[in-house]
Amino acid sequence: MTEVGMWTVASRSPQRVAIVEPGGRTLTYAELAAEANRIGRGLRDAGLRAGDTVALLLPNGADILVAYYAAVQIGLHVVPLNWHLTAPELGYILRDSGARAFVASERFADTAVTAADLAGLTAQDRYAVGDIPGFRSAGELGGGGSGRPGGRTLGALMVYTSGTSGRPKGVRRPLLGLDPDDVPPVSLWFFGLFGLRPFDDHVHLCCSPLYHTAVMNFAVISIQMGHPVVVMDHWDAASFLRLVGEHRVTHSHMVPTQFRRLLALPAAVRERAETSSMRAMIHGAAPCPQPVKQAMLDWWGPVVIEYYAASEGGGTLITAPEWSARPGSVGRAWPGSRVRVLDDDGKDAPAGTPGTVYLQMGDATFEYHGDAAKTRASWRDRMFTVGDIGYLDDDGYLFLCDRASDVIITGGVNVYPAEIENELAVHPAVADVAVFGIPHDEWGEEIKAVVQPAPGAAPGPALTAALLAYLGERMAKFKLPRTVDYVAELPRDPNGKLYKRLLRDPYWAGRSRAI
Repeated sequence: MTEVGMWTVASRSPQRVAIVEPGGRTLTYAELAAEANRIGRGLRDAGLRAGDTVALLLPNGADILVAYYAAVQIGLHVVPLNWHLTAPELGYILRDSGARAFVASERFADTAVTAADLAGLTAQDRYAVGDIPGFRSAGELGGGGSGRPGGRTLGALMVYTSGTSGRPKGVRRPLLGLDPDDVPPVSLWFFGLFGLRPFDDHVHLCCSPLYHTAVMNFAVISIQMGHPVVVMDHWDAASFLRLVGEHRVTHSHMVPTQFRRLLALPAAVRERAETSSMRAMIHGAAPCPQPVKQAMLDWWGPVVIEYYAASEGGGTLITAPEWSARPGSVGRAWPGSRVRVLDDDGKDAPAGTPGTVYLQMGDATFEYHGDAAKTRASWRDRMFTVGDIGYLDDDGYLFLCDRASDVIITGGVNVYPAEIENELAVHPAVADVAVFGIPHDEWGEEIKAVVQPAPGAAPGPALTAALLAYLGERMAKFKLPRTVDYVAELPRDPNGKLYKRLLRDPYWAGRSRAI
C-alpha cells in the first residue's frame, strides 16, 4: 500500500499541493509540515503537554489546518470553536474544556478578547493570527528552533456538541499513545466506505465550517491520504460548482441545506456546471427530504452517498442504488459496527417499530467532558445513543424518525416533527420550516409550525390554509399543525443545523416538558 500520512507525504513529495485557500493561495505538504512543526515546538515550549487542550477560533483556511496538525502531533485535545457563537458562549467552552492555549484570528478580535477575559486566560495563554490586543503573535511560536517538537504522540479532536438542547458538551476521546506519523487504520477504513483511497488523483472540496466534526475529519483525513484540499471561506452554491470544475474535485461533504441551494440555482447555471470529476458527493448531519435527494440523484447521478453518524461516532451508510430501493433510509451499519433499535425496556424493537437508536463502532469510546451523568445516560453496554428515534426494516436498514427531545406527545400519541417538516420543506411556498410542540392544557402538547416563506410567498391566513390543505393530503389529521407562524429566517448554523430550542423554549417558559 502506498505510504500515507501528512509528514510522510511531505518527506516524499514535498511540493505536492496540500491546501488551496479561499483566495487561491496554495500550501505544499512541505510548507504545511514545516508550519505545523514550528507551532508544535512553540506550544511545547509554552509548557503544553500531552492531554492538555488547545482551542482554535480560526476561519476556514490553512491556519486552522496547520494549527490542528501542530497540536495533534504533541498529544493535545483540539477544540475548534464556532466563530458564530457569542463571547459568553465561547468563554464557557474555553473554561469547560480547560484550554491551556487559545489561538484566535484577528477577524474575530473583539469576541476573542472578551471570551478570553471571561475564561480567565492569562496573556501567556493567548495567541493571535494577525493582531489582537493583549494576544501574543502565533507567528512567533517556535521561532529560532528547527525540526519536529519533542515528545510527539497523537492527540485528538474534541468537538463541542451544538447545544440545541442546553449547554454544549465536549466529546472527549482517550489518547492511545499512537505515533502521529501513522494514519490510524480507522481513517483508511472510513474513507474506504466511500470508495476513497490514497492519492488516486483525488481532490477534496471543503465547503462547510471546519469547526464541525465531519467537516474537519474529511479535510484532515484527505490530507493524510495525499488528497489536496480546496477550502471555501463561506458557502456559495455558484462558487462551489465553479471550484468543482476548476480543480476537478472528486469528493465533498454537504448537508441537505446546501443541496437545496444548489438546486435553487438557475437551470442554465446548473446545466453549464462541469461536475463529471465528482466520484463521491457525501451527505449527512441532517435529514434530507426525499424529493431533494432524488433531484440531486437526477442531476449528479449515483455518486450521492449518505451516511448517519454523530460527533460521538457512527454509523450507517447507504449508496444511491440502495436508497432508490429504500427511499428515506440512512442505510445499514458500517462494517465492524452495530446498529440496534431498543424499546423503553432496553429490548430490541420489532422491525418497523420506532425506538431509540444505539450505535457501536468497534471498541471506540468517548465521554462528555465534565458531565459523567450525561455520559452514563448515553451508554448501554458497549453501545451509545445521541437520542435519535428510528426503526430498522427486515433487512437491517435504518430509518430515522426524529430526536427524542423533539418528539411531540399530543393526547398520548407520539408525533415526529421531522415527518411534517420533510413534507412542508418541498412545498414551493416554503423556504424553511420547523415543527415542535407547545403547551396545551388538554392534550399536553399541540403541534406548532414556524415557516420561512419562499421569495414571493406572502405569509398570512391564505398561505396557512394552503399549507394545511397540502399536508392534509399527505398525512393523518392528528399530525397537522394547529397553528402556523411566519419568520423572516429560521435560526440555523452555517452547516444547516436548526436551533429549534430558540423557537420552542419561549412557549415553555415556566413549564416543563414530558421529555
